[in-house]
Amino acid sequence: MNEKQVSGDNDLYDDRTTEDAENHVQLAAGDAAVLAEKDDQAATQTTRLYKRRWIIVLLFSFYSLSNSFQWIQYGIINNIFMRFYGVDAFTIDWMSMIYMLTYIPFVFPVTWLLDKKGLRVIALIATTLNCAGTWIKVTSAKPNLFAVTFLGQFCCSLAQVFILGMPAKIASMWFGSNEVSTACSIGVFGNQLGIAIGFLVPPVLVPNVEDMDQLAHHIRIMFYITAAVATALFILVVLIFQERPKLPPTQAQAVARTIPSEQYSYTASIRRLLRNRSFILLIITYGLNVGCFYAVGTLLNRIILTHYPNEEVNAGRIGLTIIIAGMVGSLICGIWLDKTKTYKQTTFAVYFMSLVAMIVFTATLDLGLWVAFITAGSLGFFMTGYLPLGFEFAVELTYPESEGTSSGLLNCSAQVFGIIFTICQGKIIDKFGTLPGNIFLCVFLLIGTIMTGLIKSDLRRQKANHMARAARHV
Repeated sequence: MNEKQVSGDNDLYDDRTTEDAENHVQLAAGDAAVLAEKDDQAATQTTRLYKRRWIIVLLFSFYSLSNSFQWIQYGIINNIFMRFYGVDAFTIDWMSMIYMLTYIPFVFPVTWLLDKKGLRVIALIATTLNCAGTWIKVTSAKPNLFAVTFLGQFCCSLAQVFILGMPAKIASMWFGSNEVSTACSIGVFGNQLGIAIGFLVPPVLVPNVEDMDQLAHHIRIMFYITAAVATALFILVVLIFQERPKLPPTQAQAVARTIPSEQYSYTASIRRLLRNRSFILLIITYGLNVGCFYAVGTLLNRIILTHYPNEEVNAGRIGLTIIIAGMVGSLICGIWLDKTKTYKQTTFAVYFMSLVAMIVFTATLDLGLWVAFITAGSLGFFMTGYLPLGFEFAVELTYPESEGTSSGLLNCSAQVFGIIFTICQGKIIDKFGTLPGNIFLCVFLLIGTIMTGLIKSDLRRQKANHMARAARHV
């Protein structure tokens, strides 16, 4: 196979500068010219899968869980925290939206740090910030200390920047080519489970009692439990979390390790990604889908209480249903991708079903709580199940660029759309009701579905693995 055949349909190479072209030839493990120079090395490169890889991805999932729990712990009992701190609903909404806002300016320096310093440094920073934020919150369980609790939430939101882009990176560096999608799903699984617990536990730990001293006691207990868990996970990361395996898990990683770090340019990588038309479409569609999920999660308490007053606990249970169903969807999609490699078809199907589920949820919200549980579960299965699909499809479209960089751009888009959708839907619900607010989200999911159908399926990582295996048998 010659170089022209390898790169013939690759939009990434259009209109690039000479410098970018030279950098990409050095970086692109799938490029035939590089493979020609490295055939002997690639053919003899030993790969190995270590049992420790499961400990690494599970430990990451647990500290991701600890962080994502705190994203929704205020919003799901919005009315209780409004009364306790004496603030309005929009202010409590910002306790969730601060996670989205913080991500946007910090994602690029953090992804640069991930590429330069590696997984262990990022994991240590993430767990340190998360642990610090939880202990700050412990001191804020008084009605006049809203600013302190907001500071704690800001620390946790900053920790999230060091977490969201990690699943694809961990999967790529530790797992075999037939496991990467499943491993990425497990990484995302922890984040989803944390949100699920965040929906379920706060309404149970913090009941809507009238006595402010008793309410402060319940809030303090919740904060202490969160801090204890975050501290334990910080200690485990310090003792256990490892940078990368001694031997690479795949031939694609083996070739990637031969690229000298001084030849890697983060800004050039960003430029190449932003010239990749399929990836740009995926950035937008991922942002639309996950932004809708963020809006629904943040505003779920208000949506449910509008139709079913005094049902804070059931609002949390409906949120739990959304996430548990999504976790099942994520794992099924990850296993399916590892078996079939049908990235484009699976992504489109799940996106379309997210739209259908949102329409059904919107249309049946008045039919009873049990109906809301069922329709919310179907919404979660597809909408939350889409998360690992987006990560893995992005890695395929952008290989050999850093998985942390592509994941960071996807998450940045999700945070931007999440803030916009949460603010807009919240205002629409306040002024016109939940039906127009949910229709607002349905329109953007429809746009995202159409745009997903336009993404070109260019599976570069799969091509690199196939070519490396072929080279070994020549």
